[in-house]
Amino acid sequence: MSNVANIEHSFFAASQEFENAWENPRNTRFELPAPDVNKVLSECYEVGKPVHLTGNMVWDMELKKAWNPANYIPYVVSRDHAWGRYSFDDDSEYFVREIEAKAWIIEDAIGPVFEEVFISHKERRMIFLGRDKLTDETGKTIRTNEYQPLFHVEHGVAGTEDAPLNTWRIVILTENNDPLYHQPFEEMVKAGGLPGFLEIYINRDLDAQLSRK
Repeated sequence: MSNVANIEHSFFAASQEFENAWENPRNTRFELPAPDVNKVLSECYEVGKPVHLTGNMVWDMELKKAWNPANYIPYVVSRDHAWGRYSFDDDSEYFVREIEAKAWIIEDAIGPVFEEVFISHKERRMIFLGRDKLTDETGKTIRTNEYQPLFHVEHGVAGTEDAPLNTWRIVILTENNDPLYHQPFEEMVKAGGLPGFLEIYINRDLDAQLSRK
């Protein structure tokens, strides 16, 4: 499949859906500060060998994490399965995935999360749109157990090739804006350093052992 002119799987349509949800005052949204990856790496870590991350390297991490999140965010995702991958002629991609993930605010709760994944290599952005049902590889309709509200997430790479920023924001489709959902993200900010998935990428994919200063 290559033509994106008249299909529902376009990155533009996904981006519009995300922005509409982001602007809806009833939903709960949070944007993490975009770390200057190399600056944070230098200030907060001892590294086993010299490492300088480029924008392409951060994007490589995002692509691997999108398809196989259990490898890069095992502290959230315990199981993953992705299928239905298509590439289009505007340098975008689409697939769907099912993950088993911890709930944002319900302690010890885990459940299935279904997402349509839209990737723009040109913009180095990807959008994950939460769904309550998907069609699996056999044509069967599968459904979530509604253990928490649906949510949409945007990941990306900004900044320059030599000084990349890693961007992340989420919008949770709540009935009313609920500050309780801010707590896990505020704790991420308070912890400082790089996101856990970047630490894992540097440790494993770049074979450079990290330790906090």
